[in-house]
Amino acid sequence: MKQTWLAEKFGKSYNMVNAYAQNRQQPRLETLMEIANILDVDIKELIISNKEKK
Repeated sequence: MKQTWLAEKFGKSYNMVNAYAQNRQQPRLETLMEIANILDVDIKELIISNKEKK
């Protein structure tokens, strides 16, 4: 899955999606809900880090 694909499905520019992916810009909650729906995941998976704590 690529950012260009998500941008197309989301109806936003690649630059906007890339800014979210690179953590340069924080999406609104409504935006996160829409992305979660597109990706068919629970919104928690977009918010909560899945990195192991050291």
